Amino acid sequence: MATSSTNTKRECAGPVIRACRLFRQRFGSAPTHAASAPGRVNLIGDHTDYNGGYVLPMAIEHRTAVVVGPSSDQQWHFVSEHADAAQISVDAKKINDPLRREWTSYIRGVITGFVEAGFTVDPLCVAVASDVPVGAGLSSSAALEVAAATTIEAVVGARLEPWSIVLLCQRAEQRFAHVPCGFMDQAISVFAQSGKAMLLRCKDKSTSQVELQPDDAVVLVVNSMVRHNLASSAYADRRSSCERALALMQRTGLEDPACLADVGDPAQLDALCNEPGGERLRARALHVVQESARAAAVKEMIESGSVDLVGLALNASHDSLRDLFEVSCAELDTLVSITQASRGVFGARMTGGGFGGCMVAFVDPEYADQCCREIADEYAARTGLIPAWFITSGARGAHAEPV
Repeated sequence: MATSSTNTKRECAGPVIRACRLFRQRFGSAPTHAASAPGRVNLIGDHTDYNGGYVLPMAIEHRTAVVVGPSSDQQWHFVSEHADAAQISVDAKKINDPLRREWTSYIRGVITGFVEAGFTVDPLCVAVASDVPVGAGLSSSAALEVAAATTIEAVVGARLEPWSIVLLCQRAEQRFAHVPCGFMDQAISVFAQSGKAMLLRCKDKSTSQVELQPDDAVVLVVNSMVRHNLASSAYADRRSSCERALALMQRTGLEDPACLADVGDPAQLDALCNEPGGERLRARALHVVQESARAAAVKEMIESGSVDLVGLALNASHDSLRDLFEVSCAELDTLVSITQASRGVFGARMTGGGFGGCMVAFVDPEYADQCCREIADEYAARTGLIPAWFITSGARGAHAEPV
């Protein structure tokens, strides 16, 4: 059960109950199908996914629920507890319009994916409720996509292969939300198992579950409560830099990696310095190579109970994201610094795309509650921002829910 800070208390009723209640209130009938999917925190391995490297995400206990029932007309009807109170209706013939930009884009992209796969999906009434914080880097969009896909699976009476769901949801976000995302977020939302993280090698989609040891350390997530506007443009810039670095590496003849994370010897990256802007390219490529290796190593550290080493790896990851990949920000650096210096903390790092959002830490369970409050108080004193935090275990992946 997730432990939340007092400033992020959630309604006692879970998202499925709230979504069903919202459905009845808005549509005057009971839903016929429901599913939920978790958000995620990436323990280590940021900006390695689109470079073919290792990532180590974990599903969090905050979930998104999507419930549906038949529509009485040829309109799709959408309502969410977190969106504007007005109901959004879309004609069935326009459900596949990727230029329409609103929160329903994530669901409409999923619906379009099922139709393009050959399924008939008649218009539905849809209600959404979620505990996953929006804009915090905890994959609220992937949770919505995967919950919608799992619900529609039940509606059409199909059982798609899990990776088909992952890639369908990734395409939905790329085409309808216009985000050039990888598939890590959707993959952990689909494949997650209770009490476990998941090591994913993005090059070949190989996965292995990692049993967490809550007696050794608990996972703390703290929201910095900032999100800088340059996040999306900077993400595209970093991705472009990595693509350029890979192309240059393949041209040198010294190394011919299929993906940037495949570079075997970081010293080979020195060749990038001969190119215009090469020092920065080398720094960003070096982060990818070392971060991917850290993610793979942390799996072994967790399994052996070496939480001190896990902590050192988290700290090194943050340094790399800040100094080499340049995706941190002043608020995140302050939050991480406070946390790393706190009693009972093994290590901490920013998590996600960067420029705001959340920090993740491994913490001694004996000191967890006390240090969480001390971290929040110190961060508020230094920045004037009141952070939201929670302690979470690895959660179950997407599944159908009773209505």
